[in-house]
Formats: sequence, C-alpha cells, structure tokens
Amino acid sequence: MGRHLTAVLRDRNAALYLGGVVVSGFGDTAMALAAGIWVKALTGSDALAAFVGFGLWLPTLFGPLIGPLADRVRRRPLLVAVHLALAVVATAPLAVRTADDVWLLFAVLAMVGGGVVLADAAESALLAEVVPEELRGDFNGLVYTAMEGMKLIAPPAGAALFTAFGGPAVAVVDALTFLLAAAAYRCLRVSEARPAARERRSWRAETAEGARFLWRHPVLRPLVLTGGTAMLLSGLSSSATFAMIDDGLGRGPAFAGVLMPAQGLGSVVAGLAAGALMRRMPERAFAAAGLALFALGVLARATPWLPVVLGGSLAIGLGLPCALVAAMTAVQRETPGELLGRVAATANTLLFAPTGLALLLGGAMVAGLDYRVQTVLAGTAGLVVAGALARTGRRAVAVPC
Repeated sequence: MGRHLTAVLRDRNAALYLGGVVVSGFGDTAMALAAGIWVKALTGSDALAAFVGFGLWLPTLFGPLIGPLADRVRRRPLLVAVHLALAVVATAPLAVRTADDVWLLFAVLAMVGGGVVLADAAESALLAEVVPEELRGDFNGLVYTAMEGMKLIAPPAGAALFTAFGGPAVAVVDALTFLLAAAAYRCLRVSEARPAARERRSWRAETAEGARFLWRHPVLRPLVLTGGTAMLLSGLSSSATFAMIDDGLGRGPAFAGVLMPAQGLGSVVAGLAAGALMRRMPERAFAAAGLALFALGVLARATPWLPVVLGGSLAIGLGLPCALVAAMTAVQRETPGELLGRVAATANTLLFAPTGLALLLGGAMVAGLDYRVQTVLAGTAGLVVAGALARTGRRAVAVPC
C-alpha cells in the first residue's frame, strides 16, 4: 500500500469519515436488494419489484434543490442528525405485513434516497475540513473502492438475511448502520465555524448560485460532464449485459456472476491507484484516459470471445472510476467552502442521475435491437468524448463567477 493511502488510513478523522460512508452504504445496498425481493414476495409483481431501485434513485434528480441546506448549517451536526433521522425512518418497514402495505416501502426508500443526497452534499463539504488537500484524491479513490466492494458483499448479505429472517430483519440492520454512521461522524474532531451571516436569499437563488458556479467554472464543468457521460454510457452498456451473455456468449444468466467480479476487481484497483495517478498527470488527462479505457472495455464486450469479454469487463472497472474520482476531487478543491454543499449536490446530480435514464433507454433498445448496437454506440461515444477532453489542452485556470 502506498505512503499516501497509509497516511489516509492512519488519520483518525479520515478513517472515521470513511467508516461512516462505508457502513451506511452497506445498509442501503443490502436494503435496496431486499426491498425488491420483499415487494416481489408480497405482490408477485416483477414491475413493482423493479421499481424499487427507481425509488432510491429519484431523489438524485433533486440534488441542486437539496444541496443548499448543507451550506446553511455546520456539516458535522447535520450529518449526525440526518443519519439519526434515517435510522428512525428505516424502522418503518417493520409495519409492512401485506401487499397493501407495500407503499410504505416505497415511501421509506424515497426518504432514504433524499437523505443520502443531503448526506453526500454535506460529506463532500466536510471533507475539506477533515482530509488534507494532498490526500483527497487517495481518499476519494478509497471511498469508491469501498463502495464498489459493498456492491459485491451487501446484496448477497441482504438476500441471505431476508431469506433467513425476513424483510424486517434487513430493515433493522439498515437502521443500525445509520446509527453507526451517526456515531462515526459524531466522533470526528473538526472545528467548524458557523456559516457566515449573509443576506437571507430565497432557496431558488441559492440553488441557482451553486449551479451557476459549477457551469461557469472552466475546470469543473468539463470534468463533471465527462463523469456524467461515463455513467450514462455505463448504464446504456450494462443494460445489454444479459443479452450479451445469451446471444453473444451462449451462456445462462448466472454467468453475470463471473463478469461482475472482474469489473469489481478493476474498480478496486483503480480506486487504490487514483490518488497516485492524479499526482502524476493532469486531472483532465486522468479522466480522459479512464474514459477511453472504459470505452475500449465496452467495445470488447461486443465480441463473441470470452477472454476478450472478460478483459473488457476488467477494463470497464479500471476506467470508469477515473472520471468520477477526478470530478469529485476537483469539486472539493476548486469550490469555496460556503458553496461546497450545493455545488457538490449539483455535481452529484449531473454525475449519477444519467444512470437511471440510461437504464430506461438501454432497456428499450435491447428489446428491439441487437445488443451490439448499443454496445458499439456506447463504446464509440466514450472514445469521442475522451478524445475531446484530451484535446482541451492544459488545465484551465479558474476565474471568478
């Protein structure tokens, strides 16, 4: 492990912060899968079960509206309060007994999704106080690595817990993870000044200020748009995964269990290496190289050869995190502290909201077209965007907005 990664893990505040992010992410991921199984078991409806993920994703669209709250109060107390509130909300599914109660699950997931959007904004803003600037790339890479690891561990854990003890047990575990995250944030040793007194403006004006800062910033706009493009193309290509496995490789759906670990391994390696690589190359070059590697991995999955497809899955995992880590690290560095909550929330919306839209589009495409069409389309578009970013030249100098 590199010197900078070791420094992050040895730092008390950074380790607590990372622990809070990871433990709450585990509970959310486990609950998301278990909720889908729960809805299917109660209603027998595949459509309602699939709609569970949409409930968690929907609040992401409202990030710019939610973010200003993270700039109006101190971030550490806000994080503690949000996670304590979510711990209470997460216990509501204990009342679910029949198909008539399913609406309560969707309401809880929507509230959890909104809380996570606010928490993400506050976490990004607090990071500037907790982690030294020279370690933020390493820290963001570690967060991405940990969250990808949770995606491999939490879903089977949630499914196993649901099978053994039922949905209420998963809800209790989710609530406990929120409590643990609140405790981790409460133990941070950080001296936060109260937000400076300023003329009270409307929520709409503060939301617009964050979006305007991000859009006009010559460093942030291309990096955030590149990250959003990467997630859009990822959703478009991943929606063709089962068609690729069936039509391209001639294997059963369970073979996805072979491809996903390959991609997860790539994401872990990329997250661990992100900080070191960003110290050796400009952020735009790092993001462009990652997007190009991702795009080549997507194109490799259009072939019928298993070793190439496996290599493509690994390349997707290696390349995708680069654009995301570069964008969020730049947001944390370039944004003034008093704007960081709403700018981070707006950036998160631009980065992650396209995923859900791409899954809807990709699902429609794979129903009527050969899977190679959207795979080649996504890979080619990724190479074009990566080339455009690489041609923008040296890193732009920020100007006042």
